[in-house]
Amino acid sequence: MNATKRREIFLRLAAANPHPTTELEYTTPFELLVAVMLSAQATDISVNAATRQLYPVANTPEAILELGEEKLREYIQRIGLYKTKAKHVMQTCRILLEQHNGQVPKMREALEALPGVGRKTANVILNTAFGEPTIAVDTHIFRLANRIGLAPGKTVLEVEKKLLKVIPKEFLHDAHHWLILHGRYICRARQPKCAECIIYDLCEYKNKVN
Repeated sequence: MNATKRREIFLRLAAANPHPTTELEYTTPFELLVAVMLSAQATDISVNAATRQLYPVANTPEAILELGEEKLREYIQRIGLYKTKAKHVMQTCRILLEQHNGQVPKMREALEALPGVGRKTANVILNTAFGEPTIAVDTHIFRLANRIGLAPGKTVLEVEKKLLKVIPKEFLHDAHHWLILHGRYICRARQPKCAECIIYDLCEYKNKVN
């Protein structure tokens, strides 16, 4: 895919959704961090349902530690892998208090050092909470980047590096959200909604199925 096509893709996505953001509900970087940790192998809908109950009770590292792991499990028990996630959240809260004055760190290395936080989660926090021009490649973005020819790659890291290289700089801050929403609702894994796609004429996938 050439640069002209790539630019046009993001011009259209930007026109359709000028201010994209995550569908996870949060008001602070810490709330976002916990929500993203809970969202692994779970839907944003299920996470939001849990945090709507949890955050009015405990939405800081101190409050969650005071709540305790057993009680935390009760709030998130409908989310997949909730026992492991509860353990990681508790460990993360302790580290935030002991090493970062209770604040979510803005450095990748510090974020990835937190239990249950990998590169993808760190990228979401850096981009959404702190405005860094990063791309968190999840299953939707990985599929989309390969399918339409935007940034083909065999691994998540390869796709991430390619996206950062080929996406025009003025679109980098919001590209993560545009791509994830397009992959989630239009360019779906099964039965992509090509008839509703605003970038269909720019997509290389159509040439494979037509």
